[in-house]
Amino acid sequence: MTSVEPPDHVRATFGLQSVTPVSLGDWDGGWLFDDVVLSPVADHARAAWSARVRETLAVDGVRLARPVRATDGRYVVSGWRADYYLDGVPEPRHDEVVSVSLRLHEATAALERPRFLVQPPVAPWLDVDVFVAADRAAWEAIPLRSLRGAGAPPPTSPDGVHSMELLGQLATLRRPVRTPAQLVHGDLFGTVLFNGLSAPGLTDITPYWRPAAWAAGVIVVDALSWGGADDGLLDRWGELPEWPQMLLRAVIFRLAVHALHPRSSAAAFPGLARTADMVRLLV
Repeated sequence: MTSVEPPDHVRATFGLQSVTPVSLGDWDGGWLFDDVVLSPVADHARAAWSARVRETLAVDGVRLARPVRATDGRYVVSGWRADYYLDGVPEPRHDEVVSVSLRLHEATAALERPRFLVQPPVAPWLDVDVFVAADRAAWEAIPLRSLRGAGAPPPTSPDGVHSMELLGQLATLRRPVRTPAQLVHGDLFGTVLFNGLSAPGLTDITPYWRPAAWAAGVIVVDALSWGGADDGLLDRWGELPEWPQMLLRAVIFRLAVHALHPRSSAAAFPGLARTADMVRLLV
């Protein structure tokens, strides 16, 4: 999705006023200014946190987009962030993406939990609140209990209603897990950049406070549902801690996102439902 061009005062604050921008069509609607990308941010706190982490984090065999600070030291200016450009494009190299996830989460295991991850979803029910509610649905005793206090309308589309029904069925299969939570990137599918034999690249970190194997499970659920991955992907990572339960929570998370997000497409549901059936057989 391409965003509107960054305003002049944002370009000036990042020192980019004399450079002609090029629309990238990715990087969350980013614009390329020589070797710097300006991208609109959905949530200021999360964007600033990601920039601070990416500024110094070192991950074995992974390139991280380093942030560019504004002339006054800020990471985010009027809803825009700046990062050094990384070459590469997403590719269906699903096992490699899971491997990136594991290496990344070894590096993020020592990070503290950001305060914004403790906050519940709230009205006016923005994109970030959809994902907060969906994440909690996979773990709280009563799925989507957080939804009632957040002002979100219940789904009315046939696929949205079916998602809620399937979510409720799968929730009864959950069992307590012992793997500790930590800071993880919960949206790696389709965001890892590959360029031949170069190290894979990451342009952002979408933070969640969950076990590392859950983040790997989200990748696998996404790859099976929409990425054309072979069914063996489920088994190839079966040695990860409490893998069936992590997959179960990952597919509940995605079902909740599908049910709650206003831009969900009915065409996306059959693949997700098929993956849910596969995960059900593992639990």
